[in-house]
Amino acid sequence: MKTMLSVTIVTLLTCWAAAANAANIATFEDLSLSPNSYYNGSDLAGGFTSGGAFFDNNYNQSWGSWTGFAYSNVNDTTTVGYTNQYAAYTGTGFGGTGNYAIGFSAGSYINLPTGSTPVSVELTNTTYAALDMLNGSGFSKKFGGTTGNDPDYFSVTLTGYDAANAGGSTTGSATFYLADYRFTNNAQDYIVNDWQQVDLTPLGNAASIALTWASSDTGAYGINTPTYVALDNLVTTPEPASLALLGIGGITLLARRRRRIA
Repeated sequence: MKTMLSVTIVTLLTCWAAAANAANIATFEDLSLSPNSYYNGSDLAGGFTSGGAFFDNNYNQSWGSWTGFAYSNVNDTTTVGYTNQYAAYTGTGFGGTGNYAIGFSAGSYINLPTGSTPVSVELTNTTYAALDMLNGSGFSKKFGGTTGNDPDYFSVTLTGYDAANAGGSTTGSATFYLADYRFTNNAQDYIVNDWQQVDLTPLGNAASIALTWASSDTGAYGINTPTYVALDNLVTTPEPASLALLGIGGITLLARRRRRIA
């Protein structure tokens, strides 16, 4: 009887530990794409799912335009302008291969897997935004200006919400600088050209995440810098409440087992 109880305890602890360590990772490798291609929502599906997370997409048939998220494996790191809006500046997904997501326009949101909390995500620039900041475009400025001394910056903020679709109350936020020219020493100025991990634990028990951008280059209609970011490997894990429920279930099961043994 003691042996049976011991086995039950070990089994429950093993399951609980496995749940605590379990992670959902949106790698976008579960989404089918031909080489050097992209998906922008033109089928009007309204979004897509990877690693249990839902990525919002809104496609306008009249204009052939989109907002929210697309996914891609486009590897063009040299073509300037809007026609190259689906390429990460790294030329590949995180780890050197595969698919990644492109976030565009304020209000883009992600619904996280039910009962999970955000842990981290990999971010980098798109080729479109990076080359625009590096060289200027006529509409937007070259970062640093003609002297290199202009204190320019471009950032994306990920804000957590306690309800789906970026609804309810905010739970916290994390800001990542995709470019920063505010240093006294110009040699420290940078435009991100690799994948960098962003800690999302400040978002707490978020159910969804919304993206917003900020830039030093603004005009009468808002930000002049192209408001894009490339995203990969969004990691979420079960939230404490889910683990607590698992623990309560385990305790109940143990109590029943002990009554039967007695």
